Amino acid sequence: MGALSDGLAGKRIAVCVGSGGVGKTTVAASIALSRALAGGKVLVCTIDPARRLASAIGLASLGNVETRVAPEAFERAGLAPKGELWAMMLDVKRTWDDLIARHAPDAASRDRILQSRVYQQVSGALAGSQEYMAMEKLYELANERDYDLIVLDTPPTAHALDFLEAPERILDFLGNDTARILLTPAIGAGRFGMRLFQLGGSYVAKTLARFTGSDVLRDVSEFMDSFQGMYDGFKDRAASVRELLGQPDVGFVLVAGPSPLSVDEALFFHDHLRAESMPLAGVVANRVTADLWPRDAALPTPGDLEAELAAAGVRDLDLAGRMARTLADHQRLARSDGREVRRLFEATSGAHAVVPRLETDVHDLRGLSSMGSWL
Repeated sequence: MGALSDGLAGKRIAVCVGSGGVGKTTVAASIALSRALAGGKVLVCTIDPARRLASAIGLASLGNVETRVAPEAFERAGLAPKGELWAMMLDVKRTWDDLIARHAPDAASRDRILQSRVYQQVSGALAGSQEYMAMEKLYELANERDYDLIVLDTPPTAHALDFLEAPERILDFLGNDTARILLTPAIGAGRFGMRLFQLGGSYVAKTLARFTGSDVLRDVSEFMDSFQGMYDGFKDRAASVRELLGQPDVGFVLVAGPSPLSVDEALFFHDHLRAESMPLAGVVANRVTADLWPRDAALPTPGDLEAELAAAGVRDLDLAGRMARTLADHQRLARSDGREVRRLFEATSGAHAVVPRLETDVHDLRGLSSMGSWL
């Protein structure tokens, strides 16, 4: 793979991080494919809702279980891997269900939570669910499978930092003592009837019931109450996942675009990783506009281009002008991208790789393989 392969040498887990829209999914798939071509048994796990990874590696669909990319798919792409490539797409709801089943103290508690209307909503829609379940699935795969490398494509977020902070936010919500105190009267209502709720309920709980309805309030209360017996298990598991991410055989791959905002996000995330003592394997600047003209040479004028076109038998002054403007615009963008990439690399550690803005979208195994040469 080049520079990035050095940063990932000896790693068992690669976590691709970065803000949304920078190409993490493609980079993650390319890293996984490159290691599989070299002889490793590799899994790439994506959370990308657009499901572009499935078509890129020749799979009709991805689910919450690993699926091996068929040898025929490699043959059609003209590739001969020495290893195996597996892929999966995280199913947030399914992973939540598995986690509840693992930590529930008994079957009755498990079923009560799984059937709760509140649980059915928050397990898929709660802010941070994707990030929390991505870490949970990574921990499961790392401890229960025998892959040489697991590549995790993290969720597309507005801020890359969300990936590390989401588990704490969810645990804070599920273990919120204040919420339990306020909702205690509704818990009692669910068990002993609305009469006790009306007589002994707190002012806050009764006010909430007026606006939300007693059934909704009771559902929330029962969910919070049922979950308390599992809170410590969830908390311990989150701590184990956090510890896993700091191990020397884990490497974070920071992916950024060449825009100022994307670089700012990447630098912020880089500093946070360093503060948390999490290992950074490399930094990828993706979709960078290539510089086509020597820096110390003047760009051709419309007259220069008209002469070249005339020599080639093309006489079109307007075409020469358009070509000159297009080249000038391209060079301005290329040099702007170049400045941002230099700013990114000068401030970050680990291996550095630049992937140019490609002529076509990467949508198949051959394209992923070509991208790997830039990494």
